[in-house]
Amino acid sequence: MYTLPLAALIVALYLLASIKILREYERAVIFRLGRVLPSTKGPGLIFVFAPIDRMVRMSLRIETVDIPPQDVVTRDNVTVKVNAVLFFRVMDPRRAVLEVNNYLYATSQLSQTTLRSILGEVELDDLLSQREKINLRLQTVIDQETDPWGIKVTKVEVKTVDIPDQMIRAISRQAEAERERRAKVIHAEGEFMAAEKLAMAAEVIQKQPAALQLRYLQTLVEIGTERNTTVVFPLPIDLISALTNALSRK
Repeated sequence: MYTLPLAALIVALYLLASIKILREYERAVIFRLGRVLPSTKGPGLIFVFAPIDRMVRMSLRIETVDIPPQDVVTRDNVTVKVNAVLFFRVMDPRRAVLEVNNYLYATSQLSQTTLRSILGEVELDDLLSQREKINLRLQTVIDQETDPWGIKVTKVEVKTVDIPDQMIRAISRQAEAERERRAKVIHAEGEFMAAEKLAMAAEVIQKQPAALQLRYLQTLVEIGTERNTTVVFPLPIDLISALTNALSRK
């Protein structure tokens, strides 16, 4: 007489144990008798009938992988240590389960090898100055390699570039020499422009000799406003030339 209620209780407990609740960002890949179902389940309430079914939970949120410091030899034979961070998300949970054993570990190892190979093709100056371009190239290469796994790489950022002390001193000397070169070029350009303006002013004064006298008067006004005890008398050069000629004749 207790067989039917006992069987009903066992069935009820089995159904309760088969109930699984998935969050909004979770999907379930179901293996039924070893074969994967054509579509994933979730989110919400689903049934997993063990031991016939086996469920693998997959998160669709963005995952962050910290790429540890890698010893990289750049194209110009400079050894540096570079670390980066990788952002990706699972777009196809079925392929992430079927195509790779551990997609987190596989993506981390792939990003490390890709970082060493890509940075080995660039020079140190490009690594320091063209960071965005290198990040985009790393993202493109890693995304192409992980696409068969159902993974989408959203962003790759190179965080730190550790340079040897000798190379830092060499870069400092190079930057200092570059600043000195720019200063000399700017000074030379200023001298050239000043010479051009002086030549143009000389042409104007040559055409209008009275402009020279006006310049004398303007200079006196400028000196007088400084409240000093210096008195300046403009002496025409023609008068000095006349005196010189008279003395030479005598």
